[in-house]
Amino acid sequence: MKRIDLLLVSLVAAGLGVVEVGAAEPVKSGLQPGEKITTIFEPVNVTGEHAGEPYCLICENGLAPVAMLFAREVSEPLLTLIAKLDEATEQNRSREMGSFVVFLSEKDGLREQLAAAATKRGLKRTVLSTYAAGGPEGFNISADADLTVVLYREHEVKANHAFRRGELTDAACKKILADLPKILTK
Repeated sequence: MKRIDLLLVSLVAAGLGVVEVGAAEPVKSGLQPGEKITTIFEPVNVTGEHAGEPYCLICENGLAPVAMLFAREVSEPLLTLIAKLDEATEQNRSREMGSFVVFLSEKDGLREQLAAAATKRGLKRTVLSTYAAGGPEGFNISADADLTVVLYREHEVKANHAFRRGELTDAACKKILADLPKILTK
């Protein structure tokens, strides 16, 4: 009996090892560090000064430091990250930091859901918007990425983080926030 249990444990452990190796490979999405933003797009803004209309948020932020997020789904971990980025954006107003989230979906009711979430979270500076599911041309957003975070300054990407569904954890949020000095200092 012990030999069968040992064999079973070995097979299970071997199987879990294979799963971990496959899951450990990070998703690559969005412009990468060192690349430049060379094109613009106009998502439909849900919040902010231009709520309800297509408006270029890259243009709005100019050469300032920016946290640009592309998300596919609204989730509690994402809303928590957005609130923290909004707080950082408010704290770095003197540096003209901007932040915006583009939800790559046009599902019914999404804009109302985002407006309600912005109100509930008390977002002050982070603009929420929507765009077609494929994402804007030239930004290389992977269909496998549930969230793509691009931190840039003077249109040059300084940091990139991408996550599959369920991968955005507290530790991942801390890594993103820890990269903010890359765009806030020259």
